Amino acid sequence: MGAEFFPGFEQRRIAVREVEIALRIGGAGPPLFLLHGYPQTHAMWHGLAPKLAERFTVVCPDLRGYGDSAKPPGGGDHAMYAKRAMAADIVQVADGLGFGRFAVVGHDRGARVVHRLCLDWPQRVIRACVIDVAPTLTMYRSTDMAFASAYFHWFFLIQPYDLPERMIGADPTGWLRHCLGAWGKSGMQVFDERALAEYERCFDPAGIHATCEDYRAGATIDLAHDEANGEARIESPLLVLWGDRGVVHHTYDVLDIWRRQAERVEGQALPCGHFVPEEAPEATLAALQGFF
Repeated sequence: MGAEFFPGFEQRRIAVREVEIALRIGGAGPPLFLLHGYPQTHAMWHGLAPKLAERFTVVCPDLRGYGDSAKPPGGGDHAMYAKRAMAADIVQVADGLGFGRFAVVGHDRGARVVHRLCLDWPQRVIRACVIDVAPTLTMYRSTDMAFASAYFHWFFLIQPYDLPERMIGADPTGWLRHCLGAWGKSGMQVFDERALAEYERCFDPAGIHATCEDYRAGATIDLAHDEANGEARIESPLLVLWGDRGVVHHTYDVLDIWRRQAERVEGQALPCGHFVPEEAPEATLAALQGFF
């Protein structure tokens, strides 16, 4: 992916414990982390990051297991891909860049990392935004036939190693494009071809396994961590954005659910499906600039 895709940004790799995290960094001002979701990489932020970099130092990492970051084996308890581990990666990346406190945005799986980050390191997070998710524990506890049908991948990807790996590996590009096309509601044309090429390049056997482990962790160790938190709430101001044509919008009272999780919550639905930053970039940018 050429430098023109993220003009003015520098590529770096930062070692954190047992993995290395690949990232792009650009701009000047207070630090703002942008965390991607499945089945994507940091490339999903290409339309927003350069504009946000006019006001912020923007950091776009690939989560562990995704993009060009390390993709270690999952292990029996899936702890390598717990959101606690992924959140710790972000804190240590911030340490490596010299940032004490920072703001953070997460879409999809990245939003689940943001949720855990806010609970485990409240003193580090100034403000946070989650995009098109409800809390993991809430979603599993409220599962019914309609949700399971719409989010069948939640139950497919968590199957024991290596069934989903082999099935996805038979046609990784077909699977990836199916996810993008089915979950978004604006057509494949909203995805920049350069970003699509990055998603496909990084969806290799190691990436397929790592991303399955991400979901396996979500159905096991992440739930244990969430349950252990009990009534703990997010202390930092929280912005919630979601697509008004997506499953989250049609399944939950999104603001009400997040108000049970956080002290100060605001948010809105935007005119799109699941891939909010790519389907509604101008509205997303305006919401983020107003909040941060």
